[in-house]
This record gives sequence, structure tokens and C-alpha cells, in this order.
Amino acid sequence: MSSRNNPFDELERIFERLSREFSDASRSWNIGEPNMPWKTEESMALDLVEHDDHFIVAVDLPGFEREDVEVSVTDHMLRISANREQEIEDKDTQYIRHERQHRTEERSLALPDAVDPENVTARMKNGVLTVTLPKIEDDESRTIDIE
Repeated sequence: MSSRNNPFDELERIFERLSREFSDASRSWNIGEPNMPWKTEESMALDLVEHDDHFIVAVDLPGFEREDVEVSVTDHMLRISANREQEIEDKDTQYIRHERQHRTEERSLALPDAVDPENVTARMKNGVLTVTLPKIEDDESRTIDIE
């Protein structure tokens, strides 16, 4: 094992620090744009796990019901959108504080390998959307003749 320092270690630490500082600063921005990427990604946290023959994406969607969520997929892209309509029980209600309003969130995720869109499954339980995306087996290769 070499005792020399990797010249990129310091650069990596700088990027990590900048990323943390930008993330901290962006939380205080109140731009009011529901489709701004930094706001969407912050509120629609997800995990992407790779297995041998499939991916699993788990997405936190608290406050959304199954009917509020739409999932679409192409061979390399997963798109999740969620839309909750504002529920007004009584128009004469005098709110002291009213924060639970119409909410729309959207997130797209590029997948590292092609998936089979026809066999993707999704389920929602306790505010967590779990999407299973089977990989396409790409055993077919061909030799290209060079002219």
C-alpha cells in the first residue's frame, strides 16, 4: 500500500463541502416555485437499489394516497409525479393556520441500465412508494463488419 496522498482527495473534500453548503443554503430559499428541482428533490426523497436482475426504487411520499401518484417509465428513465388536491371541508371555516394545501411534486430518475417497462410494478404503503424495475437482459451482441 502506498503512503502517497491521492491528489484528488483534497478536491473531493472541497466538492463535498460545497455540496453541503449549497444544500444548507437552498433549504432557506423560499422561491415559491413548486417545480424547482432543488425543492422537489428535497421533498421527494428516494433510494435506488440495484440487484442482479432488477432495481428497486423506494420513494417517500407522505400525505399522498395511491390515487394521487403516477409512475411512468421508459427503458432508462423513471418519472414519478404526485398531485394532492386541496380539500376544503367548509367554505366558512376560519383557519388560524392553513398549511396543508394543494401540493404537486415531480421527480425523474435516470436509471443506470435499461429496464423492461412492461414488467415494472409499483405499490404504495404507509406513504412509501416502492417501484420494482426488472432489467433487460442484453445478451445479444453482434459483430459489425467494417467497410
